[in-house]
Amino acid sequence: MSGKLYIVGVGPGHHDHMTFRAKQVIAESDTIVGYETYVNLVSDLIEGKTIYRYAMTQEVERAHQCIDLAKSGKIVSLVSSGDPGIYGMAGLIYETLAETGWNPHDGLEVEIVPGVSALNSCASIIGSPLMTDFAVVSMSDLLVPWEIIEKRVTAAAEGDFVIVIYNPASKKRIHQLQDTRKILLKHRKPTTPVAIIKGAFRESQNIVLTDLENLPNFSDQLGMISTVIIGNSSTYTYRDLMINPRGYKSKYNLEEQTNPDLKV
Repeated sequence: MSGKLYIVGVGPGHHDHMTFRAKQVIAESDTIVGYETYVNLVSDLIEGKTIYRYAMTQEVERAHQCIDLAKSGKIVSLVSSGDPGIYGMAGLIYETLAETGWNPHDGLEVEIVPGVSALNSCASIIGSPLMTDFAVVSMSDLLVPWEIIEKRVTAAAEGDFVIVIYNPASKKRIHQLQDTRKILLKHRKPTTPVAIIKGAFRESQNIVLTDLENLPNFSDQLGMISTVIIGNSSTYTYRDLMINPRGYKSKYNLEEQTNPDLKV
C-alpha cells in the first residue's frame, strides 16, 4: 500500500469555514500530525485516528515524521490553521523532500489542501479592506532578519499598499510593530484606519477599529492569534467597517460621461 501526505489548511478553525476537501482528506487519513493547538481545532473530526501532537518549535521534526509515516504507507494529514502555503508547513515539507531528490511525478504523493488564511477571514469580519493591491508582512523575525522586514514594510508604505500584518507581537517581540508604525507615519496620515482582529471566528474573537495615531493604545490586543490590517490612502471607515473603494464608481461615472446612453 502506498502512502500519501496531505498538507491541510483548516482555516480559522471553525468548521463552517473549512473547505469540503479539507474535511474529506482528514476523514480519509489514518494519521494526523500537527501543532497541538491546530490539532485541537479539529479534535471532533479525528477520533479513532493515530495522532501526533507537537510543540510550536518542532517544525523540522514534524516535517520529517510526516514524510516518514507517509513513506511507510500511512495516509497522513499534517494540519495547520489558515492556509499551509502562507507562513505554513508546505514550504518546509517541499524543502525537505527536495533535499532527498524526491520526484513529485513518481515519488511520494503530496497534496496541499488550501484553507482560508487570516487575511481572508479577518478582512471579511471588518468589511472590504482588501479591494485594492495589498501586501502581507509577518512581524516575526525568528526566520527573517528584522532589517529585511523593515525594507519590505518601507516598500509597502511607499507603494501605498494596504498592509496585512501577521504575528504582530508576542511576549518577547514588542518593538517590531512600533517600528512599523513609525515607518508608516512617514508616508501616511495619522488618521489612516487600522483594524486589529484577534481570534477571528473563534470564541475569543475581538475586534478593534482604530487608526495609526492611536494604535499603541491597543497593545493588549496584539498577539500570535491577532492580525492587523492597515489601510492605504483611499481606505475609510463607516460605522464599524473598514472600506477600500475598488474604483467601480469612478469607472462607471467616467463611462457615463463618455457615453450618455449608458445605463448603470
